[in-house]
Amino acid sequence: MVHKIYEKVMDNKLIEYNEALSLIDAPLNVLLDYADKIRQKFCRNIFDVCSIINAKSGKCSEDCKFCAQSAHYNTNISEYPLISKDEIVKNAIYMAEKGVIRFSIVTSGKALSHKEIDILCQAISEIKSKCNISVCASLGLISDESFEKLKKAGLERVHNNLEASKNYFKNVCSTHTFEDKVKALKAAKKHNLSVCSGMIIGLGENMEDRINLTFSLRELEVNSIPVNILTNIKGTPYENKIPLSYDEILKTVAIIRFITPYAFIRLAGGRNQLKDKGFKAFSSGVNAVITGDMLTTSGISVDDDMDMIKNKGYKVELLNG
Repeated sequence: MVHKIYEKVMDNKLIEYNEALSLIDAPLNVLLDYADKIRQKFCRNIFDVCSIINAKSGKCSEDCKFCAQSAHYNTNISEYPLISKDEIVKNAIYMAEKGVIRFSIVTSGKALSHKEIDILCQAISEIKSKCNISVCASLGLISDESFEKLKKAGLERVHNNLEASKNYFKNVCSTHTFEDKVKALKAAKKHNLSVCSGMIIGLGENMEDRINLTFSLRELEVNSIPVNILTNIKGTPYENKIPLSYDEILKTVAIIRFITPYAFIRLAGGRNQLKDKGFKAFSSGVNAVITGDMLTTSGISVDDDMDMIKNKGYKVELLNG
């Protein structure tokens, strides 16, 4: 059965939901080998590297149970308003000089004010004039007008994780909905911005939930799928969640590859919990990372990531929007 599904994907056909479910019980080594072959066919040896900057931290009105930045929990993180334009630009230039090809500006909160959007537009415009790096932003549930301004300034991609499947999302957050996030992604696409959206695994969901979410992402034509591994942050409702095994993480990314053969599957937050920093996943369907520190947790250094990517025989370049 696994081989038949693999052949279907290699024949440029999308698999069905029930076929994806059948992969859950497949032998892990077979699944990982096929996922890597699918990645090679559809994405070649191209690797996508993105860095992020926590441009506004803490005091978020939303109650996402995994998040250190929520005002609903006491996590003792550093809190600050939107940083200066110059600081954003400086960080983007540094990452470009390191060979990073994407730079994402991330802010806490449900949305940004008009003044904050204007500052980000100035920063994006200056970044595009001073270095060769693709600019992305993760700004919550912003308006059509804001998307239009950011696009004109040079923004190329919008990030907004769906986080969990439509059915499971209500267990993760109550202050906004799965549908709110889908609406924001569709609004970004309407303004000809590419979209990046993925998941957090280890929230208590099962593999079927992850498959459901991946089909939602495929339906939205998302071609950059971050896979975050839950970090147990003290003070959040999820601080005592049992960590996933590495085998389950590998099986998850491999199944995502079968469902979305063309996508850049991106190891993101929580990768520093893996002993090999995700190196084995680079041969299991993964072909993208977020490098450097995350929002409120440490990550993997850019130099270490570039060495690992090179050692796997990948080439860092932009393949799609």
